[in-house]
Amino acid sequence: MKIDSHACVISGKKQVSVTQQQVTWEGKGTLVRMTRGGICGSDLHYYQEGKVGSYAVTMPMILGHEVIGYVVESDNPDLKPHQKIAINPSKPCGACKYCLREQENQCTAMRFFGSAMYTPHVDGGFTQYKVVDSAQCIPFPDDADEAVMVFAEPLAVCLHATFQAGDLLGKHVFISGVGPIGCLIAAAAKARGAASVTCSDISARSLEMAKQMGATDIIHAAEGDFAPYLADKGYFDIAFEASGHPASLQRCLEVVCAKGTLVQVGMGGSVPDFAIMTLIAKEIQLVGSFRFTHEFSLAVEWLATGVIQPQPLFSGAFAMQEIDAALQFAGDKTRAAKVQLTF
Repeated sequence: MKIDSHACVISGKKQVSVTQQQVTWEGKGTLVRMTRGGICGSDLHYYQEGKVGSYAVTMPMILGHEVIGYVVESDNPDLKPHQKIAINPSKPCGACKYCLREQENQCTAMRFFGSAMYTPHVDGGFTQYKVVDSAQCIPFPDDADEAVMVFAEPLAVCLHATFQAGDLLGKHVFISGVGPIGCLIAAAAKARGAASVTCSDISARSLEMAKQMGATDIIHAAEGDFAPYLADKGYFDIAFEASGHPASLQRCLEVVCAKGTLVQVGMGGSVPDFAIMTLIAKEIQLVGSFRFTHEFSLAVEWLATGVIQPQPLFSGAFAMQEIDAALQFAGDKTRAAKVQLTF
């Protein structure tokens, strides 16, 4: 089966276009008709800088990894035509030592949607039709709100972060940096039984969103009073650093209590003045958090059943033909949180 498909393609810094391609399904995997996609920070980096970290766009690549759609054809009899699905953008190799340990997010040969890590690049999901591995298709109910279900991938990232922290029941949680990821961590922490969730940011708009997403307290990072949280070697049992800024990491080290846990979620550069003595003296457990494994299916379930309600983060939708305008709007953090495309 051959189908003409339009796709959102990036070929360099500020160079995006909608191009027509032909998609072929030969009976293997699942042919998906995409319906919606969410613009992520990595999509913005490719657009604004032409690269993510050291991985530069050197050839045309389809953007996007936060996508949903419905089944057209599948080699899996459980995936019926018209079944609505969220697409897990991770395709681990299944054979490396990490995959064999069920640590697929650490796969040494991961093929992740919309990544310039390899040459040829790995095309993403901002396209009308795409053939994917059937294991990447997670069904959800027909009556679920598609604008909500697009949040499956970022929510999976946040659920993984909370599981990196261990049991949250009855714990006091601090989140530094409440963009969409920080806000979803707040919602996930509350859903997992945190006694309190205090969020900090320099943006009053972001703090208001965090409150709508379940934060029990908010504090302005530059103007707020953190003194009550510094006494007795810190107040919070668990801190999530979700901005990637060195000052934010320092704040987390200060407010988390002795024997507490700090989960690093935000991606940034090096931290030249890392307070290693604070980490040592307070015996803080510093844990990284990268992507997700089984949490993707849980994210789909929690969104479909309303355990997590991400609507406060939804900033609007654009038709795929408006990809340039959508990326520009998504890059304006004074107005946008999560922006979606329709295909």
